[in-house]
Amino acid sequence: TSLSSPRCGPRFAEAMPFVKFEHIAREWRLKWSTDADNSSLMQAQAQLEEVLADLSSIEGVASVQRVVCGGCQDFKVVTKLPEKAFKDWEARSFEPEAAFLEAVKKIPGIIAVQTQTYTLEEVKLNKKDIKKSQDKKEKDQAEPKEDKKPPVDPVKKKKAVIKEGGKRGVEIEGAADMGGLQFFCTSVDEPEGDIELLLESVKAMNEKSDPTDEERKGGSGHVGKMVFSAGIDQLAMVAYVAEEKQAECSCEEWLEKVLSLFGGKLVSSSKDYCQGVIATDSNKNIFPLKIRESLILEANNFLRKKGLFPEDNGDDDDEMVFGDDDFPS
Repeated sequence: TSLSSPRCGPRFAEAMPFVKFEHIAREWRLKWSTDADNSSLMQAQAQLEEVLADLSSIEGVASVQRVVCGGCQDFKVVTKLPEKAFKDWEARSFEPEAAFLEAVKKIPGIIAVQTQTYTLEEVKLNKKDIKKSQDKKEKDQAEPKEDKKPPVDPVKKKKAVIKEGGKRGVEIEGAADMGGLQFFCTSVDEPEGDIELLLESVKAMNEKSDPTDEERKGGSGHVGKMVFSAGIDQLAMVAYVAEEKQAECSCEEWLEKVLSLFGGKLVSSSKDYCQGVIATDSNKNIFPLKIRESLILEANNFLRKKGLFPEDNGDDDDEMVFGDDDFPS
């Protein structure tokens, strides 16, 4: 599950107290070309070396890492700092970020130059916790288990989907109100890539809250949203645009833009709700969980171009992404 928001700071931590972190990372990323014997990659590396001493000298820097993928042609530089030191660096516009980004944008073959901000924590277990985990695993393996997974009760499944959607609606409402947002992009687990169940989840998010209920649910019908659900065979997506925003944002155009990145299919369309899917294709390296985060970023960038999603210090591609462990089950 992931919820995307453009800010990283105390007010979002207050809105989402279950997001616990001590470090924040700034990522610079781009895609390079294999043309001319990977010339663009080598030039990007040279530009990194130009600023590496400055990056390594930032007060409080915990680590500077480089990621290169030969399969998807990703080149990433990740600089991690404690929260306080990160804020000081942010106040200085992440120097020398601007110079590096400007330089790599001029390199032939370099595309998709972006930045991203996220929390980054070491989660390696200590010896005591490793032993505890191993003991539990051995105990679980020793217990007899049924060979076949029992069939899913459709009534119970739909109930779980609606419950998850209602809770997520409350979270979106709180985060949107704190950040003054009109739109949000997020993902849910329970539909497991089923497009009809995902629609039920989104409707539960938009359900009007009943103040007399013991547990609040829904309440985010005023917030436009694109919601993703990953299954084995496909990534399901539902876009929703509230009536008062439909003159500014076409629900169908928004979803089709995101679907087009990986050859997705528009399943249904209306002014308020649109549904689409992207099929798993191992031959094209298209896997629902792998492509989900990049599609969330693309959905937000579409909104930014229409002035419907906040900028972050003038950087159109900056994002804060909350990951799977940030939402309690």
